[in-house]
Amino acid sequence: MKSRRHPLRRSLLCAALAVAPLMALPVASHADTADKKIALSNNYAGNSWRQLMLASWQQTTDKAVKDGLIASADSFTTAENQATEQAAQIQNLILQGYDAIVINASSPTALNGAVKQACDAGIIVVSFDGTVSEPCAYRISMDFKQTGIEQMDYLAGRFPQGANVLEVRGLAGVSVDERIHSGITAGALKHPNLKVVGEVNGNWSPTVAQKAVSGVLPSLPKVDAVVTQGGEGVGIAQAFVAAGRPLPSIIFGNREEELSWWKKQSDTQGYQSFSISSGPSISSLAFYVAQQLLDGKKMPHDLLSPAVTVTQQTLDASLKDLPKGGIVSETYSVDDVARLKPAASL
Repeated sequence: MKSRRHPLRRSLLCAALAVAPLMALPVASHADTADKKIALSNNYAGNSWRQLMLASWQQTTDKAVKDGLIASADSFTTAENQATEQAAQIQNLILQGYDAIVINASSPTALNGAVKQACDAGIIVVSFDGTVSEPCAYRISMDFKQTGIEQMDYLAGRFPQGANVLEVRGLAGVSVDERIHSGITAGALKHPNLKVVGEVNGNWSPTVAQKAVSGVLPSLPKVDAVVTQGGEGVGIAQAFVAAGRPLPSIIFGNREEELSWWKKQSDTQGYQSFSISSGPSISSLAFYVAQQLLDGKKMPHDLLSPAVTVTQQTLDASLKDLPKGGIVSETYSVDDVARLKPAASL
């Protein structure tokens, strides 16, 4: 994937996101947005990626407000991952007079009515990670389908004679889950010697994934590999250990606990794997896109953000300065908006 060589600066996102200072913002050239208000509507905060995503938003927007780039940038997370609740939240943000709404969506389609209401009210809507399909909205996302294909490509090289694969999916109904799953399906067609023998939902949580995998393992044949959506790796490994079954090759999602486990197994057992995910700081990039749109900049409605990968060769370097609980990620500034590439419809 070309995104591995994307020019955006690579850094390690701290668990608290408090030690990585952001670049100074050129406030004078963005005076037109100094009185604007941007809101974040988020559907879920139940794992480390989402928590760091929210922390990245907070750090970035706190500085933007302090520097006078915008007036405010509040964040709102629904109590339950329900599209009806998030749609009502968006409608409330419209009434509160926000100039732009940034959305990590619970569904690609169920929020479209509320999103269209926002657009009709003159509000800019930018969706990221979990995007919406309403044409008036902007979308920022990595190529999640391609990440699914890349996982299967890796396994095809790792197991040239074929392998039984377990798929651990994410949060049901979210566009990210659907796209990665479509990539896994495409990868299975591309590599017919890779047989998907089971499928469970891990909700991007090691605890949920461990329970789900433990429940399905007794009904499965030998599992050689596990494809995932990020963050579930250690829980999956624990399920196999508890069941007394050989450890499969698990695809990871760039979390510190996953990479540390991988390194320990690599050093002691020669364990090999691959890790790929989006960076949680994509929320900061979405904020800057919204701010630039408010400032009158023109851009495509579909924008491609880079995937972040860790290979066997880059594992040690990726872990070197990664804090406990952190995720390998990017640090974004307003200047990175101009570097985003247009994407096919997300």
